[in-house]
Amino acid sequence: MSLLFEPFDLAGLPLANRVVMAPMTRARATTTIPDDLTVLYYSQRASAGLIISEGAPISQEGCGYLFNPGLYTLEQAAGWRRVTDAVHAKGGRIFAQLWHVGRMSHTSLQPAGQPPVSSTAVAAENCKAYGLTDSGDPGMVPATLPRALETADVGRVTQDFVKAARLAIDAGFDGVELHGANGYLFEQFINGDLNNRTDRYGGSIANRLRFMLETLDAIAAELGSNRVAVRISPFGRLYDMRPYDDETATWVTLAAELDRRNLAYVHLSDQLTIGAEKMPEDFPASFRRSYRGTLIAAGGFSRDTAETALDTGDLTLIAFGRPFIANPDLVDRLRNGWPLATPDRATFYGNAGEAGYTDYPTFKEFQAREKSVV
Repeated sequence: MSLLFEPFDLAGLPLANRVVMAPMTRARATTTIPDDLTVLYYSQRASAGLIISEGAPISQEGCGYLFNPGLYTLEQAAGWRRVTDAVHAKGGRIFAQLWHVGRMSHTSLQPAGQPPVSSTAVAAENCKAYGLTDSGDPGMVPATLPRALETADVGRVTQDFVKAARLAIDAGFDGVELHGANGYLFEQFINGDLNNRTDRYGGSIANRLRFMLETLDAIAAELGSNRVAVRISPFGRLYDMRPYDDETATWVTLAAELDRRNLAYVHLSDQLTIGAEKMPEDFPASFRRSYRGTLIAAGGFSRDTAETALDTGDLTLIAFGRPFIANPDLVDRLRNGWPLATPDRATFYGNAGEAGYTDYPTFKEFQAREKSVV
């Protein structure tokens, strides 16, 4: 049997296979509370060995997009409890991705219309959030010039993550993944071109990594490190993340720090599939020498490339994103060599109800429909 479909022990959590459903923003929660469609969407995909939820903002300040289900109120947690119960009822496992977008937000999304926060007061050039336009309608709006977090405020944001992590576990999630990738708040601190702070969170590599590592440690102290993971995107260029001199050293240093923390896993996001630059060819090997724990990667895998990565030992688990949108039975399709359906890009995001969200059939349902038409 292919390693891809074999069971795996994830820090004491048994997984049915090594296929991971990657976190994907779908923007369907009109009230920020998971609803019936959210429950159906995730339960349809529960055959994945592990589901990582869409990014759940840890506070209103952390929001950068309308209609994302959050994890900062009891009502949101109750909605997520329905999701986790449905996934578990089908034998699935699910982690919550905890999210703070930092400067990738807009005043229409922020408490009392305040500016968003970041490592420094520098706007993300030519970048947009999904907020309210001048007419009050949902739409793409330019990211607002942020204010730099005060030193004391950084610790407050860490505590917001801890509170959200506790809500996630109380809501039945099997663990949490810290979203440290794709140009959001943690990467805004890590990036040496953007971060021009002069306090303990700026300057040296250790200082720029401090916020992420302090937050991981605080969540691990609350939940146990076996329930904590992190997603990162080394050399990512999304949302105006620019190159900097010690970039390779920064990520290799982080790899060693993560290795010492015995996390559930580290999740690498290769942004090539979403239009950003690819990491240097020799970097994955350097990273793997420093981080020896469970490693997940996402980035346009097919069954063949996924199996090769597992067979060589480069990766432990394989994450699939877009294929899960149109293929709720992706695991069965991959296992049996059945054709994959193509998702409709027009319905990737936004308040479109079930269209392009929960209305994709399994392969067997598709076959049955085809037969009924004949």
